Amino acid sequence: MRPALLNPLFAPVRALPGIGPKTGKLFDRLLSNDGGEARVVDALFHLPQGTIDRRARPKIRDAERDAIVTLEVTVTEHRPPNGRFSKAPFRVIVEDETGDVELVFFLANHQWIERMLPLGEKRWVSGKLELWDGHLQMVHPDRVLDAAGLARLPPVEAVYGLTEGLYQRNVQRAVEGAFNILPVLPEWNDAAWLKARNFPSFADALAKVHRPQHPQDILPTQPARMRLAFDELLASQLALGLVRARMRETRGRASLGDGHIAKKIEAALPFSLTVSQRRSVDEINADLASDKAMLRLLQGDVGSGKTLVALLTMAHMVEAGRQAAMMAPTEILARQHYERLMPLAQAAGLRLGLITGRDKAGERKATLAALADGEIDILVGTHALFQESVAFRDLGLAVVDEQHRFGVHQRLALGRKGEAVDILVMTATPIPRTLVLTFFGDMDVSTLREKPAGRTPIDTRALPLDRIDEVVAGIGRAITGGGRAYWVCPLVEESENLDVAAAQDRYEVLMQFFGDKVGLIHGKMKGRDKDEAMERFQRGETQILVSTTVIEVGVDVPEASIMVIEHAERFGLAQLHQLRGRVGRGSAKSSCLLLYKTPLGEVAKARIEIMRESEDGFRIAEEDLRLRGEGEVLGTRQSGMPGFRLAQIEMHGEMLEAARDDARMIVERDPELKSPRGEALRVLLYLFGRDEAVGLIKAG
Repeated sequence: MRPALLNPLFAPVRALPGIGPKTGKLFDRLLSNDGGEARVVDALFHLPQGTIDRRARPKIRDAERDAIVTLEVTVTEHRPPNGRFSKAPFRVIVEDETGDVELVFFLANHQWIERMLPLGEKRWVSGKLELWDGHLQMVHPDRVLDAAGLARLPPVEAVYGLTEGLYQRNVQRAVEGAFNILPVLPEWNDAAWLKARNFPSFADALAKVHRPQHPQDILPTQPARMRLAFDELLASQLALGLVRARMRETRGRASLGDGHIAKKIEAALPFSLTVSQRRSVDEINADLASDKAMLRLLQGDVGSGKTLVALLTMAHMVEAGRQAAMMAPTEILARQHYERLMPLAQAAGLRLGLITGRDKAGERKATLAALADGEIDILVGTHALFQESVAFRDLGLAVVDEQHRFGVHQRLALGRKGEAVDILVMTATPIPRTLVLTFFGDMDVSTLREKPAGRTPIDTRALPLDRIDEVVAGIGRAITGGGRAYWVCPLVEESENLDVAAAQDRYEVLMQFFGDKVGLIHGKMKGRDKDEAMERFQRGETQILVSTTVIEVGVDVPEASIMVIEHAERFGLAQLHQLRGRVGRGSAKSSCLLLYKTPLGEVAKARIEIMRESEDGFRIAEEDLRLRGEGEVLGTRQSGMPGFRLAQIEMHGEMLEAARDDARMIVERDPELKSPRGEALRVLLYLFGRDEAVGLIKAG
């Protein structure tokens, strides 16, 4: 149960004074992570992204041009436009003893102007002062105030991110309303730590950021922002620590293989394992042989051979007389894993099964019966594996591919599919160390750094979009020689429909040149149609596959040697690297062409330069974190994983170790959070939405 103390903060924003249902829907769009109602706490956690400094109150003669100033003036003249239907602006002349300024209002209500700026009266106007045609002017002042209004004007005003239809005043009103009902919260941090870091209380830190007295008060490096960031990091690390403690308490089953199946798999390989593959297999097998439940992350760069490591560890489990499951995020990937693993599994005598959401009833029934009877050693599938109807005879190991698509809930759900199930999760997105600690702090980590022998370097080039004809001609020459190419179109303006349209348009253009050699795949196609388009490309019936980012992860066609990424400036670095990793998987010389629209912004330019310089996914991931922030690196904006709202990992990562150490100490000393500080920490966990961790505490 959430502490009653927090209930006011979890009421909907629309319940605050002056918000109402219509504006409330706009707040839902702006603030809600899960598509539900925005809550009061969401308004408090929506930190300002900038400020307007209204402290400059000079005389007109001394006022800085092209800057925001607040002027004390007398209204001397109204100049309304001629004619009732004129579109000319309403101008008001104001002055002080040093000069005059023209206030300009387009399409404004005349009565409102005359009421706000009565002739002969003193007013304070605040806005951007500009020189136009030799005259000083202020177009649509931000504020027009009398003496009472000036007294209420904040000297430095917070500026917030908005969504269409919302205005700064709406967010400011919501934040002030939230402050009015913010309860007095217990202090969950160690007093000595707060003093050493000069951190204010939680409420004072929020007030300092939302009601800045100086523009620098909102900076991520200021004590108030650092305090808020640390609280969020501590909540995250404590939640992960409690999950980890529960996993370690959970009795595992020692699964000891004798290596006879793994040896057959290795004998069927045309190459030897890399050093890091061998090390990772040994680390995982040691976990499986232990009587503690395993929760391990296997991360590696594109093409570093994670799937083979997974197969060898699943073989170890089968040698011990138990079953294994491998879960992929999409049907295309599940089917591909099944097909890639089948030759090696057959060579080693392993019995593989496949289950997806599209199996025919008869097939599915037969698969489920074989699984329950123990006639399937390894089951490959999508999240259909979670369904209650899927029952194993004795599941010992669950392998989850592309971990960042699955949260803590699913990690625990999959582990409940058998008695003491060990869990291995894999990601092909190399993750910076700070993010490993942040999102996967409940796991042990194995890392694959080398690429298997035979992988060819990829020649990466960048071209402006106006040279697209040369690219089309080059692809024509390549497919004449039997080559295959991907052509990836971007997500446009976060719209599924426009995303499809971009790929559809490019497909139709390329069809005019290459006819039925061109295929199309995108996220809105039915599953069967996607599989069919992929299979035709794999068989070489189509040689150019126009796609959206549905091919980003894991798709493996060794014959494809050209990757064209259109509007590369719209993609993040990690995504560009993943897409590039779809080629260079066979013996042919491979190339990646980044087509960009000019002029390039600084961040886009930096991304493209890094792509041209490096194929090291770990370096690229660190750069992506520096350029963009944690959410995009892990795809958390789309996948619903708990991204951060107050902490910026690229700025606050140095506090992560401290938060982790504090969380570890708490879990060791007070695992049930019963001490006075423990009770306060329960409030912290609920405040930051880490409720699932509270459920793991024995005392509830």
